[in-house]
Amino acid sequence: MTEPEPFFVLENVSKRYGGVHALQDVNFACARGSIHAVLGENGAGKSTLMKIMAGVVQPDVGRMMLEGSPVAFPNPAAANRAGIVCIFQELSLMPELTVADNITLSNPPYRFGLIDGRAQRRRSEELLARVGCEDINPSSRVADLPLSRRQMVEIAKALGRNPDLLILDEATSALTAKDVDRVYRLLFDLKARNLSILYISHRMHEIEALADRCSVFRNGRHVETFTKGARSRDEIIGLMIGREIEGQFPPKPSRPRPAPLIEIRDLAWENRLTGVTLEAGRGEIVGLGGLDGQGQKELLLALFGVLRGVSGKVMVEGNVVAPSSPNAAKNGRARLALVPEDRKSEGLILSMSISDNLSMASLGRLSWGPFINAGRARAAVERAIEQLRIKIGDPSDPVSTLSGGNQQKVVIAKWLATNPDVILLNDPTRGIDVGTKQEIYRLMRELAEAGACILFYSTDYEELIGCCDRVAVMYDGRIVRELAGDAINEHNLIASALNIVEQREPTHV
Repeated sequence: MTEPEPFFVLENVSKRYGGVHALQDVNFACARGSIHAVLGENGAGKSTLMKIMAGVVQPDVGRMMLEGSPVAFPNPAAANRAGIVCIFQELSLMPELTVADNITLSNPPYRFGLIDGRAQRRRSEELLARVGCEDINPSSRVADLPLSRRQMVEIAKALGRNPDLLILDEATSALTAKDVDRVYRLLFDLKARNLSILYISHRMHEIEALADRCSVFRNGRHVETFTKGARSRDEIIGLMIGREIEGQFPPKPSRPRPAPLIEIRDLAWENRLTGVTLEAGRGEIVGLGGLDGQGQKELLLALFGVLRGVSGKVMVEGNVVAPSSPNAAKNGRARLALVPEDRKSEGLILSMSISDNLSMASLGRLSWGPFINAGRARAAVERAIEQLRIKIGDPSDPVSTLSGGNQQKVVIAKWLATNPDVILLNDPTRGIDVGTKQEIYRLMRELAEAGACILFYSTDYEELIGCCDRVAVMYDGRIVRELAGDAINEHNLIASALNIVEQREPTHV
């Protein structure tokens, strides 16, 4: 098979941040008419590679070639003008502006010196249709859209810049299944139009479905590039983490179902939750399954005191609880903790230090009157960093300097510092690498074994099968089926998610 002609080339590129090599002597090339996947753990150098190609940061040494000519991008605008467009995992949308305003923000249409609203709307409708999202109203405020829809607006905005090279960083991690299908179709269409596509993802099934070529990075170095099908999934993971992989999920204990710690009875909220009834005991990991958008997230938010107007009853150890706020939920008779969906906007304050973020939820335990006990706070931060194996430079560094996986560890550690009885996890492994996922799976089981009760929502069926003692599958705001033991399998999860009654038990030989 003939090697494709390189379109964008990096030669001997390195980038340091203080004493850390983010990229070290990297040689890399991508071609037109090809989808090129970039794989690696968080902190492997993928984001730095992408930022250098997109003009966000400049390399310390090395050079870049675009269609055979040397290039240097002092800023993202220069990269955009050269046809290099990047869709970052952290959305760049202005939430208070309309969809149309955001899509045409960098190049709005003018008429008589003023922005032409009609032309702006037409252009937005064309781009939204191109990504398969005609249902999004260009006049809608971005802040009013769910995360999946916002991600699709971000993709439409990128297409409006007419890219020759489109770089996508975890572009599907926040998407519903329907929107993922739309992105797949779009990428195949762009590939057919001879675009070069760089695709960063931790979802192996996406890489297998989309990529023509794959490049693996580890510890800031380019390890290997290979064509589709040349490496097995286990071999790819081995290249990413630099060691043999162990069992992905820790073993589940074999024991009787415990007495309920938390009991949910006929919980309802607006038209999103309808009579939800569920129990979970100490030592259990209970999954919330089903297609995205069936009320799983709202259930977790309701339990944590975020939503107003919730009806029904919640009891912990037989006592009725009705948290009126997250503060009441974490400090009440039954201590609850919620790891939210979006770590950037809901879990962290990015400009603050790692240590401040880690201690934020437990200041009441670290204070004496109005004053924070500095020694106690420092010891708590050190324990959290050690417990979750958070890779940092210094605790005083802004949390924004950490990789995505380590940021997620900070969010989890922040809430574990409150010593919760009930831990609510909202898709906690979204957009993080396989090694960090395994650490989180291990931590979940350790917390359960120590007596915590975990409610775990995940969009990944493998996680529900591998991690959970039971799975409550939701459909249209209610729990339609509960699976336990060997009945937690992919067929039953999918059938239940579609509200199909049939269940298939595993075949024993």
